[in-house]
Amino acid sequence: MTRNLPTSGSLRNHLVLTLIGGAAILALLLFFAIRNYATQVAQQGQDNILGASVTSILDAASIRDGTIEVDIPYASFSMLSTQSDDRIFYAIYQDETFLSGYPKLSLATVSGQESIFQSVKHRGKTVRLVTASRTLIGIEKRTQIRVALAQTQDALSGTLAQISRNAALFGTGFFALAALLSIWASSTTVGQLKRLTNSVTRRGPQDLSPFEKPVPSEMLPLVTSLNSLMQRLDHSLGQSEDFIAEAAHRVRTPLATVRSYAEATLQRVDKEENRQALRSMVRAIDESSRAAGQLLDHAMITFRADHLEHQNLDLVALVNELVVRLMPIAEMKDLELRFHSDAQITYSGDPVLIQNAVRNLIDNALKYSPSEGTVNILVTAAPNVHVRVCDSGNGFPSEELNTLATRFKRGKNAEGTIGSGLGLTIAMDVARAHGGNLQLSNGTEGGACALLSL
Repeated sequence: MTRNLPTSGSLRNHLVLTLIGGAAILALLLFFAIRNYATQVAQQGQDNILGASVTSILDAASIRDGTIEVDIPYASFSMLSTQSDDRIFYAIYQDETFLSGYPKLSLATVSGQESIFQSVKHRGKTVRLVTASRTLIGIEKRTQIRVALAQTQDALSGTLAQISRNAALFGTGFFALAALLSIWASSTTVGQLKRLTNSVTRRGPQDLSPFEKPVPSEMLPLVTSLNSLMQRLDHSLGQSEDFIAEAAHRVRTPLATVRSYAEATLQRVDKEENRQALRSMVRAIDESSRAAGQLLDHAMITFRADHLEHQNLDLVALVNELVVRLMPIAEMKDLELRFHSDAQITYSGDPVLIQNAVRNLIDNALKYSPSEGTVNILVTAAPNVHVRVCDSGNGFPSEELNTLATRFKRGKNAEGTIGSGLGLTIAMDVARAHGGNLQLSNGTEGGACALLSL
C-alpha cells in the first residue's frame, strides 16, 4: 500500500498567488503613477493659464501723468472660465499699498520677473495662487506693481476624479489580465511536471527505460535522478528475476531426484509405518515442487504482464492442445475431460500467459474432482471471449468466493490437497493483463466453476 506523503501546499497555487500578488502591487503602482502624473499635468495646465492671466494684467499696468493705471483686460478672467464656474480672486498692490481686489488675499514675496505659484486657503477653500510683479518707471518715478491671482480648483478636482476613475478601471483591467496570464503561465509551467507525472504513471512496473524526451533545464536534475534510480531498479529487478529462476530450478531438480529415490525406496519397504512415512515424504516433495513451479510461473507472469507478446492465435486450438496433454493425468485419477468450443476463435494475446492461466484452472479442477468425476472446459466467443472450467467437486466455500484469488489464499475445503494458493492468482493476473477478469462461482448441480474472460 502506498503511504500518503505529507504535502507543503500546491506549487501551482503558490505560483499563482505569487504572480497575482505581484500583479496587484504593479496595478496599485500603475494607478498612483497615472494619477500623480495626471495631477501634475492638470496642475501645470492651470498654472500656465493663471500665469498668462496675471501676465496680461501686469501688461495692462502703466504710469500716466504720475498715476498708476491698471486696466484689467476682459481676456484675463475669461481665459480662466471653467465648466464648474470656479471663483476667481485677485489683489493689486503698488509697492505695499493695496489698490484693488481682495485685500485678504495673501501675496508671496516676489523678486524680479519670477512668478510664484502656491496652493493656499482662502475663504475656507483651497485655491491656486500665482503672484507676479513688475517694476514701472515713469518721469522721476519708479514703482513696483504686484498682482496676486487665485482660482478655486473645483474643475481640476472633477478632472482629477475622472482621471482617477479611469486609472482605477485601467489598473483593474491590468490586474485582471495579469491574473489570467498568471493562471495560464502557472498552468503551463506546472504542466511540464504533470506530463512527467503522467509519463511515470502510464509506465508499468517493469518499464524502467530512461526518460529521453526534452525537459526544461530546471527539471533536468529531477529527470536525471529518476533515470539513475530506474537504472538501479532495473539492475536490481534483473538480479531478482535471475535469482528466482535459478532458485526454482535448483529447488525443483533436487526435489525431483529425491522424489524418484523415495518412490524407489517405497517399492522395497515392507513395514507399513515406513511406507506411510515415505508416502508423506513424497507428498511433501510434491507440494514443494508444485510451490516452486508456481512461484516461478507467477514471477514470469508478473514480468510479462507489462510486456505482452501479442500474437494472433486460435484460442480453441491452444486450449485443445492443453487438454490433450493433461488427458493422461485425468485418466490416472479416473476423471473425464470434456472439451466444448466454437469452431474457431481468433484472438490477439500472449499465448504463453493464456496457456499458463488455463492450465492452472484445469489443474485445480483435476485436483478437487472426485474419482469418476467430470471436468468440463468450454471455449466460446459469445458474448465475449472466455474460457470456462467446471468440475464436479464440492465447489468453492461461498463465503470465500471474493478472496480465493488472493495470493497464497486457499479455501477451507482445500486441506489435505496439494497446492500453493497461487493457481487462481495466476489466472486472475493473466486475465487482467488482457483487459479481462476471473469470476468464481458454484454450479447449480454442485462443483466449482472458474470463468476466465479476455
